[in-house]
Amino acid sequence: MSYKIVFFDVDGTLTHHENGTISTKTREIVKSLKHKGLKIVAATGRPLSLCEEIRELGIDTLITANGAFTVHNEEVIHKLSMDKDVAREVFEYAASQNHGLSFYTKELSMNGVKDDNILKALKETLSLSGYPQMNERIYDEDIYLMCLYANEETAEQYAQRFPQLLFKRWHPFIVSVLQEEITKSVAILKVLDYFNIHQSEAIAFGDGENDIDMIELAGLGIAMGNSSDKLKSVADFVTKKSSEDGIEFALKKFKVL
Repeated sequence: MSYKIVFFDVDGTLTHHENGTISTKTREIVKSLKHKGLKIVAATGRPLSLCEEIRELGIDTLITANGAFTVHNEEVIHKLSMDKDVAREVFEYAASQNHGLSFYTKELSMNGVKDDNILKALKETLSLSGYPQMNERIYDEDIYLMCLYANEETAEQYAQRFPQLLFKRWHPFIVSVLQEEITKSVAILKVLDYFNIHQSEAIAFGDGENDIDMIELAGLGIAMGNSSDKLKSVADFVTKKSSEDGIEFALKKFKVL
């Protein structure tokens, strides 16, 4: 099969799954793929403002906020933003309950609630060692993704309080708060249409449960060795861990490199 485009999750895939760094080997691979004429896309849960290191790799197409905001260079390919009144209602309810919320505009902010479990989740998902800035009127901006930091009991509390919204867990302590379905695969289809490439000509690499739909969509879906069992079960191939140059291993196995 001749592949034309590669979609990479970022944290735990392009980055070392333990320390968050991007290896020299990974940087070389991205350059090699581009030199061979393949399109390279990062598909991440990060907001756009946390993608500068990815841009520095030479990746100029970015699916951010788990699929809610997608750009090629400075051109917006796809975006979905929350109704401002709905965002304010959730914001105010979370404040009354002292529950943590994060907001993905082009940047990342939170509602000021601090908790060890929140900090741990920020580290695991975005490689952050501190809390993002607080924005007291974030609901006045275009919010592409809202995340609730919550266990199952708290998430159920919100599902009952806001039955018109979707609450989609993608991390043991993080739930996406959505007005409509937001997935990486929806954004990938927009990118494929933009470049006039068929999904069978796409490769996707991921490690998290928010990567399941894109792994299933791509012609070749590859799970990193550090992936969850659920992701591994739907992948076409399970490669080595990101800390063991798993991307290179898979690309060589399928003769892409």
